[in-house]
Order: sequence, then C-alpha cells, then structure tokens
Amino acid sequence: MAYRDFTLKDLDKKFGIESQVSGLFDVSKIDAVHPSAWLTESLEIGNRLRLNTEKAKSEAVVMPILLELKKRNDYFFTIFSGSNFKVDKERGLNGECDFILSANAKAYIIDTPIISIVEAKNDVLSLGVGQCAAQMYAAKLQNEEDGKPLDVIYGCVTTARDWQFMRLENNQLFIDEEIYVLKELPILLGIFQHIIDYYKAILEPVEA
Repeated sequence: MAYRDFTLKDLDKKFGIESQVSGLFDVSKIDAVHPSAWLTESLEIGNRLRLNTEKAKSEAVVMPILLELKKRNDYFFTIFSGSNFKVDKERGLNGECDFILSANAKAYIIDTPIISIVEAKNDVLSLGVGQCAAQMYAAKLQNEEDGKPLDVIYGCVTTARDWQFMRLENNQLFIDEEIYVLKELPILLGIFQHIIDYYKAILEPVEA
C-alpha cells in the first residue's frame, strides 16, 4: 500500500482519523493576492498548451503558482516535487508525492513538511483526497519524530483548474466545502498566503 491507495475509510480504520466537510476559511477576511506579471504571463502561455496529463498540469500551472509564493515569502519554504516521502512503509505511509512544501529553505531532504499538494486523478478532486490526507498524516508523524511537532498540517487537491483545501488537526481531517478555481487566482493565492502566514508566525525561518 502507498499514499495513492489510501481512502478516507482506510485512514479512519488504520489511524483513527475522522473526516468531515467544513468551511475552512472566511474569504471575507483573507486579503486577495494579485499575481505578478510573470505569473500571469506564465499561466497564459501554459493554458495554450494541451494540458491533458498530470505532469503537464503540474509544470504549466501548479509549479508557477508555487514559485510565485516562494518568491513572495522570501523563500520561507522549499518545494519538493515528485520526491519519495518514506515515513512508515509498514503502514503504507510511503511513496512519491506530487508536491510537498517544507518550512526549511535549506532542506535537501523533506524537513518540516507543512503542506501537501496532490494532483487529482482523471480530473476528479475526490479521487485525490485520500492520498493527500495520508501524506498530511505522514507529515504530522515525521514532524513529531523529528521533535518539531505541528498542531496543524494543510493539504490541497487540485485539477489545476479546481482547488480544494484540507486541514489535519490532531486526528480530525477537515475538508473544505468550498472549491476554488484558477480563474479567481487572487483569492487562491490569498488562501495559500494565509496558510503560509500561519506557519511563518509559529516557526523560525531558516535563511536561504
């Protein structure tokens, strides 16, 4: 078993993680973040391509958004793409991750993971929820084992067009009832910034 094989039922049965749909963010209190000219142009070019594979979507849409956030936050985090995240192979908490954001700008390996981002299979968000949640739980365990426990781990499942966020707090998984779309990019960036600001407030940055 690997991350991609997990369902919410598996997580509940194996690890006691209960899930529920909930509103995660009050958008009226989140500042929109307007994209830079570079990001706007990059996404315009990318959207002219045939984005019919997960790899194409990650390269043309997801990665430019993450790079924009990385630069905006003075390189507070590191982006791991396609990296193997082995936490507990016997319990299935291992496998390749689409994207993991690590709150250590100098990290060579995944250190202090804070956000997992999963590309949904077949353009169906729900198919990525179990995988993302399993990676979020693995991030929680690794941080605890490393002596850097975090009360909250965030995740996001995306089709590149649609984005759905999740929050793991203790053993409760909250799945956002709202789905945000790429056409509302300032709001999407604002939510990511809101999450990053949370971690910047509680973690000591590691300078790049």
